[in-house]
Amino acid sequence: MRDRGFRTFITLLAGLAVIYFGATGNRQNGGEGGISGGVVLLALLASALAWNLTKPAAK
Repeated sequence: MRDRGFRTFITLLAGLAVIYFGATGNRQNGGEGGISGGVVLLALLASALAWNLTKPAAK
């Protein structure tokens, strides 16, 4: 169960990092600073990749 908590933490961290950097990038370019649908899609993909890469090895 400990592994699942770690995987969840890493997954959420990856998704939030993509959203954070996606939102701050818009603001620096003179945008309103909102989160676009593309950034949300990238966050979901990053989360799925993190979940897949941190799965335990088969025994």
